[in-house]
Amino acid sequence: MIRDQQTLTLLLETIARFVRDRLVPNEQWVEDNDRIPDDLLREMKVLGLFGLSIPEEYGGLGLTMEEEVFVALEVGRTSPAFRSLFGTNNGIGAQGIVLDGTEKQKQHYLPKLASGEIIASFALTEPDSGSDAASVSTSAARDGEHYVLNGTKRFITNAPEAGIFTVMARTDHSVKGAAGISAFIVEARTPGLTIGATDKKMGQKGAHTADVVFVDCRVPAENLIGGKEGVGFYTAMKVLDKGRLHIAAVCVGVAERMLDDALRYALGRYQFGKPIADFQLIQAMLADSRAESYAARCMVLDAARRRDDGADITTEAACAKLFSSEMCGRVADRALQIHGGAGYMSDYSIERFYRDVRLFRIYEGTTQIQQLVIARNMIRMFES
Repeated sequence: MIRDQQTLTLLLETIARFVRDRLVPNEQWVEDNDRIPDDLLREMKVLGLFGLSIPEEYGGLGLTMEEEVFVALEVGRTSPAFRSLFGTNNGIGAQGIVLDGTEKQKQHYLPKLASGEIIASFALTEPDSGSDAASVSTSAARDGEHYVLNGTKRFITNAPEAGIFTVMARTDHSVKGAAGISAFIVEARTPGLTIGATDKKMGQKGAHTADVVFVDCRVPAENLIGGKEGVGFYTAMKVLDKGRLHIAAVCVGVAERMLDDALRYALGRYQFGKPIADFQLIQAMLADSRAESYAARCMVLDAARRRDDGADITTEAACAKLFSSEMCGRVADRALQIHGGAGYMSDYSIERFYRDVRLFRIYEGTTQIQQLVIARNMIRMFES
């Protein structure tokens, strides 16, 4: 439930103004320079964007899931790269500590994450382990008061900027699958940890990914999240449920932005003596996009409220992420089509968004993984 509507409204208005006045005008600069300007980074920290979902007792804003979704809807109305920079501090990079960390771990790391002093990163994916997350091969062997990590993580968001990594590694090789995986907090300056070259991607310039390589990397045993082996995979899954709702909300925000841009173009572009917005086939694309984005918004908000009420929303989160990310891709395609040849040119934002949003159907679990999660939960519920 929304705890304080007046405060939330003020926060959302402030963020919407920041997006409109500061982020949108810098979209092309970020695209051209492949980085976030330092002044915008400082402003993000001042606004508290790095600590949206970190509890208030550790310096964050402590937003409920519903409140966070409303923020994501606003932040989604600009280039995804901006959100990506602070998103890991509120989602997959930090939530493992929030949900399952020891009190000592929370006291030490969460205030720094909330202020943006350090950026968190989530290291699960490997060269041979993506959708099959339980097949993680990075190893963590106990050696006295340390664990020695060896392995490679791939496509790790914010790796070049990260101060800490939440790393999934196998502590028990006698157990196959999820039960042998543990979660660790690994500081970026730890000897034996190196960052690979920044990946060159189709889109989302300014949001960086890279390999993270561990070679005899010695991590203090006290950095085992929760102080317990074998539960890291389950921590990751809890984190992903929340992250999928957040990404779904961002998809809705981006879709609404693309649709606004397409409508504005359609009203100003004349063919056969009148705005193309008057043509029924253009109207059909606009209407379908509006209906789908509205449906996705309703799904995300419903799932967020259920989570805040304490319900298990694994199925709902997967549904929201699947539908919202696919919807966003369809809206991008229609919006570009409405722009016609101009949409294929970099003079218009849709050319950039068309490339940027393609990733939404892949990370935080591909569309196909969401389908498996949904169907398997349906079968499990029917048989129980």
